[in-house]
Amino acid sequence: MQQRLVDRHPEVPADQLIAQMVPPPTFDEVSFATYIPDPNEPSQAAAVRKAEEFAQQVGKIYAANHKKGLFGRKKHVSGAGLYLDGGFGVGKTHLLASIYHAARAIPDGGSADSAPASFGTFGELTNLVGALGFTSALDRLSGNSVLCIDEFELDDPGDTMLVSRLLTELTARGVSVAATSNTLPGQLGEGRFAAQDFLREIKKLGALFDPVRVDGPDYRHRDLPPAPDPTAPELLAEKAAATPGSTLDDFDELVRHLSTLHPSRYGALIAGVSAVYIGNVHTVTDQAVALRIVVLADRLYDAGVPVTVSGAALDRIFSEEMLGGGYRKKYLRAISRLLALSRFEAPAGAA
Repeated sequence: MQQRLVDRHPEVPADQLIAQMVPPPTFDEVSFATYIPDPNEPSQAAAVRKAEEFAQQVGKIYAANHKKGLFGRKKHVSGAGLYLDGGFGVGKTHLLASIYHAARAIPDGGSADSAPASFGTFGELTNLVGALGFTSALDRLSGNSVLCIDEFELDDPGDTMLVSRLLTELTARGVSVAATSNTLPGQLGEGRFAAQDFLREIKKLGALFDPVRVDGPDYRHRDLPPAPDPTAPELLAEKAAATPGSTLDDFDELVRHLSTLHPSRYGALIAGVSAVYIGNVHTVTDQAVALRIVVLADRLYDAGVPVTVSGAALDRIFSEEMLGGGYRKKYLRAISRLLALSRFEAPAGAA
């Protein structure tokens, strides 16, 4: 019988959320050496150097804060901050994961084999705080050498205040913070809410980071043919049935199911799925629905799960009004990732 995502109701215990804060499998083996800068984009090679220097700085700060002198622990050193800003698909996440792996290679000097570090998207970080509570999340993250935050965004005033306080306290405790985004620190929140009312918090966040620009075209679509056309409805079920471990869902049923799950569960929702087939895709006009699709797209991309649809093309999933609004960059990122997933080959054994 064909599996469906709508039949899954995963539970993720809060105490597992910290353990899950690692780079996606796609970035398990990346390093600074495996990043191939575009020779036509000198900012990319410069960003690699900056990221490597930051990783070295993380190691020095962590060592200084965990090494004792003759009369006890030495003077406390605050954490550093690095902010990789650029367009979609220029390798920012690759560099961020490389920072994480470099940090994990730092000798701990204690009971652990290496220095602790955490990696997650901005949404995963806010979900973590929501699940654990601010104090518990702060205490658990404060032992890190570095916290890596992918796709840093501020979508509402509550997130602004929450993240500002969390990162300020973490860096004061010696935790370094690296982040990626498509928006420079001083512009976070623009177009989403009354940013001027929270300017002080936004400026405080910007002051934590050394911004580094990474320019270039989206590598996910570099030298690639256009995304495939949507599959004919009558063929979608046939393809799903021929793909072991796949799921087949109706688009409207799936988005309704997503509304019943906390976004922190979306990763567990697709765990073990080899490919996702979605029928009757159409343009959405509800912002809440669109933002849930963004989170699902991120989790699918992290897991490298191919996506095949019938109905509207994936680049038409968000309305023109949405693409011109405050969440424009978030929606464009989701489209970029969904188009990349639509080009993936079906798993071995599929027709």
